Amino acid sequence: MNPHLARLCDIAQQPSRRIIGLMSGTSLDGLDVALCRLHGQGIATRLELEQFATVPYTEEVRHRVRQVFAREQVSLEYVTLLHAWLGRLHADMVLACLRQWQVAPTEIDLIASHGQTVYHAPAHQHQLPDFPGLNATLQLGDADHLAVATGIITFSDFRQKHIAAGGEGAPLAAYGDYLLLSSATEERLLLNLGGIANFTYLPQTGADTTHAFSTDTGPGNTLLDAAIRAHHPTLSYDTDGRLAAAGQVHHDLLDDLLRASFFDAPLPKTTGPELFSPAYVQAARHRTGTMNLRLEDLLATLVEFSALGVARAARLAFGPQPALAVYVSGGGAHNPALMAALQRQLPACSFATTAALGIAPDAKEAILFAVLANEAVAGQPVSIGAGRQRVPAVSMGKISLPG
Repeated sequence: MNPHLARLCDIAQQPSRRIIGLMSGTSLDGLDVALCRLHGQGIATRLELEQFATVPYTEEVRHRVRQVFAREQVSLEYVTLLHAWLGRLHADMVLACLRQWQVAPTEIDLIASHGQTVYHAPAHQHQLPDFPGLNATLQLGDADHLAVATGIITFSDFRQKHIAAGGEGAPLAAYGDYLLLSSATEERLLLNLGGIANFTYLPQTGADTTHAFSTDTGPGNTLLDAAIRAHHPTLSYDTDGRLAAAGQVHHDLLDDLLRASFFDAPLPKTTGPELFSPAYVQAARHRTGTMNLRLEDLLATLVEFSALGVARAARLAFGPQPALAVYVSGGGAHNPALMAALQRQLPACSFATTAALGIAPDAKEAILFAVLANEAVAGQPVSIGAGRQRVPAVSMGKISLPG
C-alpha cells in the first residue's frame, strides 16, 4: 500500500486528529490558519482550537488576486500561474505559523484548505443558455503544492462535491455548524458576516436535522470595504464602523440597491461579488443621482443594505418577526454600525458572537473546513435539512498526498 494512504487509514482510526483549517474569503484580508484538535466525528465531534492566526495578505497578493477576482474575462495563463503561486504562498504561510507555534509539521495529521474563491457562478446568477441549470465555482491555491511543500496530507476543493450532489457549492457552513453548534435547548441562527453574508438555521434539537438549512443573504462587508478603498486607497475597511455611524441612510439609493432579483429568490440561495460589486453600487448611484453622496452617508446606506439582506432572508424563512438567538462570526462582527443595524431590523432577536458558544468568531470559517476534513476521513456522510433546502449527504474534499 502507498505509505501515505496507510498513514491516512491510521489517521482515520485515531481517537483525535490535529487538523489545520485554512480559509481566505472574498475580503482578501489574508489567510486564516486554525490549528484544531478534533475528537471523534459526527454529532459527537469535540473541538479544541489550539492556535489561530490571520496571516495578512500584502498589497501585492491582493493585487494579483484582484486581476481575476469576480471577472468574466481574464488571462487563462494568469489564472493557471496564480493557482500554483497561491498554493505555494499558502504553504509558506502554514509553515511560518507552525514555526511560530513551535509545532513540527510531522505533528499535524491533515491540512484542510478552502482556497481562494475567484469566481462563483450559480445557475440563477449566470443564466447562460449554453449551461442551463449548471452551478459552478472556482477556488485557486493548488493543494498539491501545499501537500508537497509542507509534507502534510491536504484536503481541498470542498465545494465541488456539494455542487456535484445538486447544491450550489455555498454556503457549506451547515455541516460544521450542525456538528459543532447544535443545541437541544435553543433555536439558533449562526450568522457569518464575511464579504458575503450567510446564515445557518439550527432548530432546537441536537439530533433532528430536518429543518436545518444554510443560505447566503447578500453582501456582508464586500461593498463596504470596496467603498473605503475607492476613497482611501491605503485603507481596507471602516475601522469600528466609525464612518458609517457618522452618516445618514439615503433611502432612495437603498431602495434601488434592493432591486436585485436575488432578494426575491427562494431560500436557500448563493451569491457573490460577481453580482454585488462596486459596479452594482455605481449603477444604483447613477440611477438615483447620488454620485456626490458623502462617504459617510454611502457607508451608512451600505450598512443598512447588508443588514436588510440578512433581515429579509430571516423574515422569508421565519415570518415577519423572527425571535431567534443569533450568533455572529466574521469581520462584520467587529463593525458596531452593522451590528446596530441588524438589531434594528430584527428587534426580537438576541445577538452575540460565537465566542459565547466557545468558537472564536474570526476563526470559525477555518475551523469549519477542518471539521469537513475530519468528517471526510473519520465520519459518515450526513444529510441536513429536507426538500429544496436539503444539504446533501456527501464527503467533501479532494485528497493531495505529499509525494
